[in-house]
Amino acid sequence: MRETVDVALGARAYSIEIGPGLIARGGEFIAPLLPRPRVAVVTDETVAARWLEPLREGLAASGVAMEALALPPGEATKNWSDLGRTVEWLLAQKVERADLVVALGGGVIGDLAGFAAAILRRGVGFVQVPTTLLAQVDSAVGGKTGVNSPHGKNLIGAFHQPRLVLADTDALETLPARELLSGYAEVVKYGLLGDAAFFEWLEGQGGAALASGDVAARIRAVRRSCEMKAEIVARDETETGDRALLNLGHTFGHALEAATGYSSRLLHGEGVSIGCQLAFELSARLGLCSQETPGRVAAHFEAMGMRASLADIPGELPDSAGLIALMAQDKKVKAGVPTFILARGIGEAFVTRDVPVEALSDTLDAALATRRSG
Repeated sequence: MRETVDVALGARAYSIEIGPGLIARGGEFIAPLLPRPRVAVVTDETVAARWLEPLREGLAASGVAMEALALPPGEATKNWSDLGRTVEWLLAQKVERADLVVALGGGVIGDLAGFAAAILRRGVGFVQVPTTLLAQVDSAVGGKTGVNSPHGKNLIGAFHQPRLVLADTDALETLPARELLSGYAEVVKYGLLGDAAFFEWLEGQGGAALASGDVAARIRAVRRSCEMKAEIVARDETETGDRALLNLGHTFGHALEAATGYSSRLLHGEGVSIGCQLAFELSARLGLCSQETPGRVAAHFEAMGMRASLADIPGELPDSAGLIALMAQDKKVKAGVPTFILARGIGEAFVTRDVPVEALSDTLDAALATRRSG
């Protein structure tokens, strides 16, 4: 029941393997890439408790030894201090340029370990073993690595492609429901940005089946998401054009994450689902899509039990001017103007910087008003 998606990047091409039991078989896939039978694994304490030994056994079955560093879990770990700790540990392990670093965990670990690999000895290879839905469909694929700054999310980093991605769908069985739905927001994003039929499948049966644990539905959702991302990355690896489409919802979402202090108040995927909703509401306000389209998007998020509006975020938020100021710190800003991904309909997203600030402010004011009236 394994599926393979290829990322076509010439000499740096790699495969994404998707299916159950891949961590336990990790050695089969990783050993052929190694010049010597050893790897350094970077993970977090929560993931380590469940998946580090199965990975160790899977590597050992192919004669590969491993050492591991377990960092604290959570978005707060994506910082200079933990990056430095990781790089120094990798140097202490005598990791060479031909060796591989293995990132075992969610998006935080994948981003941080990938960035550490990118700067270690001016570039060491790495393998992504994503253990969350969000990482399997998004952050583990495409080579974006980095850490956060007090000025904003992912502002410090590098493009550094992995040598291999092992997306073990068994790992999704241990995710808390909130974490799974956070990742599901990124799945929905792919349908919203460029595949209306995929969104219709999710809306009709796929999303509920995925959430309930249906393995085939999970493999299908991860595969289609990875296919779409791989196609876009192959066209625009360093985000000078089409790749920005993958940030549907993220200009809003990153600002909301900054406003909530990158805390458990708002998970990344929750910021994406709310951000996608705001992007469609802004699109409707500008006359780009029908007035009914944002309601359809919201209805699916709500049917799945997901966060879909600013009213779903606990605690205080800045006013619209404060949120717009946070958007201006987004890494996609050009000449001080944020980049937005808007839509002419479901599956019809496009990139623009031509958004009247009045329309943006009005959209946010309307969304913030639901918090006051709710």
